[in-house]
Amino acid sequence: MLQDVHVSHADDYTSDDAYDSDDGLEYGLAFDLQHDLAAMRAHYRSAGLSEAELTAGPYEQFAHWFTEAAASELHEPNAMIVSTADAAGRPSSRTVLLKAYDKRGFVFYTNYNSRKAREIAENPHVSLLFPWYPLARQVVVTGTAERVSPEETAAYFRARPYGSQIGAWASEQSTVVASRAELDAAYERMAARHPEGEPVPVPPHWGGFRVTAETVEFWQGRENRLHDRLKYIRDAKTGWRVDRLCP
Repeated sequence: MLQDVHVSHADDYTSDDAYDSDDGLEYGLAFDLQHDLAAMRAHYRSAGLSEAELTAGPYEQFAHWFTEAAASELHEPNAMIVSTADAAGRPSSRTVLLKAYDKRGFVFYTNYNSRKAREIAENPHVSLLFPWYPLARQVVVTGTAERVSPEETAAYFRARPYGSQIGAWASEQSTVVASRAELDAAYERMAARHPEGEPVPVPPHWGGFRVTAETVEFWQGRENRLHDRLKYIRDAKTGWRVDRLCP
């Protein structure tokens, strides 16, 4: 059964001493920052993940872990990093919200003229990363993306808040905009064209992608950096097999 996932909607370093008059970044500061980065690490004390605990398939295992992530009150547990690459193999990444999943795959929505959508059109191979840091867990999905049906897009679009519906019309995602004021003005024009309380049509340039998994890795942090990494791999004969990877 299709599950809809709904979630309510860098530190900067600044110092007057960060620059010297000759070379920009002060050498001593650069050294200190490198030293601090080298020392930064969390010591995981989590229980492990064994093969015996896994479900038969990755989508069921994902449902189990997602339920635990949501119950732990993580901020936006459905936030995932979507990585794409163009025809030349140049990668790009961004954070997107997962909006549905089932045994067919993982679904997100976007502007079909956006960079990610253009790259998917050139190269459908993508990666998804769910970074559940407070749980010392990650889920990494690799697979291929394809558009969902217009009916599925329309059903989800109708469930979006009014402001998000108008925003989908107003924003020409990934294109250059002269100012914030110009973006706000585009929103106001679209809001005037489609007043609140009246149905807002689905933009023709907007819709969903479903990522069909080829591999799904479940990563559980452990002591001494000996993490558990169990990876489901799609097998044409057996369905799914599970490999344990060295951390």
